[in-house]
Amino acid sequence: MTIKLYNTRTRTKEDFVPLDAANVRLYVCGPTVYDRAHLGNARPVIVFDVLFRLLRHVYGADHVTYVRNFTDVDDKINARAAESGRDISEITAETTQWFLDDMAAVGALEPTAMPRATQYIAQMVAMIEDLIAKGHAYEAEGHVLFAVESYAAYGALSGRSVDDMIAGARVEVAPYKRNPMDFVLWKPSSDDLPGWDSPWGRGRPGWHIECSAMARDLLGETFDIHGGGIDLQFPHHENEIAQSKCAGYGFANVWMHNEMLQVEGKKMSKSLGNFFTVRDLLDQGVPGEVIRFVMLSTHYRKPMDWTEKKRDEAEKALDKLTVALEAALTFGKPPGTSVDDLPEGMKLRLLDDLDTWGARTVLMATAENLLGQVGKDFIGGDPERTAIEFLTGLSILGLYELLLKRNAQKSSQNVLLDPFAVDMTIRRNLAKETKDFTDFDSRKARLESAGVEVRVLSTGVDLFPRPDFDPSKLEALK
Repeated sequence: MTIKLYNTRTRTKEDFVPLDAANVRLYVCGPTVYDRAHLGNARPVIVFDVLFRLLRHVYGADHVTYVRNFTDVDDKINARAAESGRDISEITAETTQWFLDDMAAVGALEPTAMPRATQYIAQMVAMIEDLIAKGHAYEAEGHVLFAVESYAAYGALSGRSVDDMIAGARVEVAPYKRNPMDFVLWKPSSDDLPGWDSPWGRGRPGWHIECSAMARDLLGETFDIHGGGIDLQFPHHENEIAQSKCAGYGFANVWMHNEMLQVEGKKMSKSLGNFFTVRDLLDQGVPGEVIRFVMLSTHYRKPMDWTEKKRDEAEKALDKLTVALEAALTFGKPPGTSVDDLPEGMKLRLLDDLDTWGARTVLMATAENLLGQVGKDFIGGDPERTAIEFLTGLSILGLYELLLKRNAQKSSQNVLLDPFAVDMTIRRNLAKETKDFTDFDSRKARLESAGVEVRVLSTGVDLFPRPDFDPSKLEALK
């Protein structure tokens, strides 16, 4: 079987052929750790988490190496330290753990390696020295800069000429630059800033050099896939390619970029009041599986629009998937570990450039099929096989573990709500007899204020926990 991936470098969808099928290598640019991850930061994490899972299902879990870095030396971190009066190492340790916790909440596996930039300063210095020796970089006033004109293919990834990039980019104008597009590999540090000894004096690395040095050290001179958001295509990825190629590395064979995220059709920004972090949503009662499911609703190469409508639709879809999960678990089988354990339609869609929208659609149909096979309206087929395919589909989309927790939580919440449902049924029957619904409606309003959905049926009253369910508010109703 063959995975097809869209290669940004060639602008075509290609058959993916790993350099070594026994060690498929993936590098993705990670966060700069100075604050909480916003919702847009979660998109590449989820996109490349699905790719990581797909590669593991195709080549085997032990044959895929996934590296995602942390940038823990940066001017934004320095500024946050200056504002807060806190130590830089304390800030980066805290925000790194925030990122890991929030990404775990949306179902992301931890990569094989998660290097910190500050752990690879020696490798960066060595690479910079090599670039200077080869005539691709130069020292000027304590800085070391990459000479863009020394790399003839500069701009090939983004498809722009150097003149176009100068016109359209914010380039730092500095008297020590030979060319406005030359970018910093090393810069001096004052006594109050982080710094390391180097042949050019005490200083710190520029942003772009870190990924080239870490990818080289952890994945080799040439590796399979480099990923990240489309906002990194230029200048970050363009600069990575230039310095790596000039150092003599083959670097990445395939480049993948996910498109940007919007909120209700508009770019997310603090000025529009539609900026929020992953933690903001989690604290508001939006479960991680809902965030993930909405993210999977759009192909990674298309802009993704977060809307309240999609959030509501995700909640309903996940409720149905959770019911199907309960049915699948009755067979006592775990998810499969091969791509051939997927429903055929899911396999075809994921192998075709990671079509998560199509895969999600097939997964919902598989859930319906499974419920029909194990329910009273038996429609034939092999329910155990369908159950394995369904569980494997959940797993490869990163929903299996999240829905196990959702199922356990809903079960415990339903047990908690059962006595209230009986009580509401009694009150409902009494109200129908007396024609006085004052007490029932008051009780209903108080339940709803606790995050409980009240459904009045002909057979009685059912209660369901909403995402904002607060069990502590039930105490006053006992």
